[in-house]
Amino acid sequence: MIVAGIALLALSMADPPAPTPFPARVAGDRRHLLDQRGAPFFYLGDTAWELFHRPDRAGAEVYLKDRAGKGFNVIQAVVLAEYGGLVEPNAGGDLPLVDNDPARPVEAYFRHVDEVVARADALGLVVGMLPTWGDKWNKKWGQGPEVFTPENADAFGAYLGRRYKDRPIVWILGGDRPVETDRHRAIIRSMAAGLARGDGGRHLITFHPSGGGSSADYFADEPWLAFHMAQTGHAFDNPNDERITRDLAAKPAKPCLDGEPGYEDHPSGFKAANGYLDEVDARKAAYWALFAGACGHTYGCHDIWQFLSPARPPITAARTPWLIAKDLPGAGQMRHARALMESRSADGRVPDQSLIASDPGRGPSRVRAIRAGDGRYAFVYATSGDPFTLDLSKLGGDRLRAAWYDPRDGRSTPLGVFPREGRREFRPPSTGRGRDWVLVLDDEARSPAAPGR
Repeated sequence: MIVAGIALLALSMADPPAPTPFPARVAGDRRHLLDQRGAPFFYLGDTAWELFHRPDRAGAEVYLKDRAGKGFNVIQAVVLAEYGGLVEPNAGGDLPLVDNDPARPVEAYFRHVDEVVARADALGLVVGMLPTWGDKWNKKWGQGPEVFTPENADAFGAYLGRRYKDRPIVWILGGDRPVETDRHRAIIRSMAAGLARGDGGRHLITFHPSGGGSSADYFADEPWLAFHMAQTGHAFDNPNDERITRDLAAKPAKPCLDGEPGYEDHPSGFKAANGYLDEVDARKAAYWALFAGACGHTYGCHDIWQFLSPARPPITAARTPWLIAKDLPGAGQMRHARALMESRSADGRVPDQSLIASDPGRGPSRVRAIRAGDGRYAFVYATSGDPFTLDLSKLGGDRLRAAWYDPRDGRSTPLGVFPREGRREFRPPSTGRGRDWVLVLDDEARSPAAPGR
């Protein structure tokens, strides 16, 4: 009994778990996000659109533990899911709404959502919560039906805002549909207003557009939209860095990211005959976007978002059960992109293609560069390991320390120290598809730690 009492006392005196960091405001440079404590927040998302709808509690636990272990910190999931979200019960047998009425949510369904959100929180994960998929306000294609009006969108947003105001959340409106009418715009604005009223404005709001689009196409100057989200879509070598460049140029300035690039194990152009995207495509999308100035990135796997299993027919030629697909290599490699970007200060970081003195190219082997505003460091991504030449006058310090960073395993290989003068050619350790490398350059006088392992 004494031992038990001591153990209980120790537990009562232990520090409570630290709150999960979530993006709470935009940094002063309007390029990156800060968490609720004012620290930089690098957004590394995964698309799990059907998370609240298809897997049971045990399946959700497996998925969330896996993604937390692989370094993700945001999980994008939809409350009113796309595929049968209003007519097919969740794993517990519950539908989300009474008579498809957003003003009449079903408590049992939302208790399940509560449990998934709470478990994500316990694992240090933010939920990027879409109140609904877009077919519920603009059917356009898919199942629908359209159930939202400006009035009930406000009420549904307020309901969700109140329910999850104390959880680590990012609100993501939209859901893969374009804004085509004044009514569509009114619905989105009303839902944003309801969310802000419900949670007291505690959480940031963005908008997930249809393929090839961005929130900047519809809501560039709307004050409720904190950062831009693009969907560059599912085909080989989509130039998502060009989309990030356009979004960063929108006025007023806001951070941006690619919230749905090409998914790993997705058929290019939605046709299996074209071949499937792999981990190389996932890495390229991440580094192209990040080195174009994105404040984070969302990875996706075609089998994961739909939680493909033998119990359901595959959507768009999906081919790998999700319990196997969760270990596809691209997902595990995203942590290395996050580790690299977090190894140096995000404040004032700017993309700078003028650093590249040789031809950077425009195709699948192009070179992308980003640097600190004061030149203290630079990252250069060689997509296929081709040699390139840099203008070192763009950087700071008298001498530069260089290393090659491997996006496949996060290891750094020192390259040496040399004077910062003139132009210099760099040859990555290997070349060819899938032999991508990042050159890391640092002002030697600042003595930065080498990134990676």
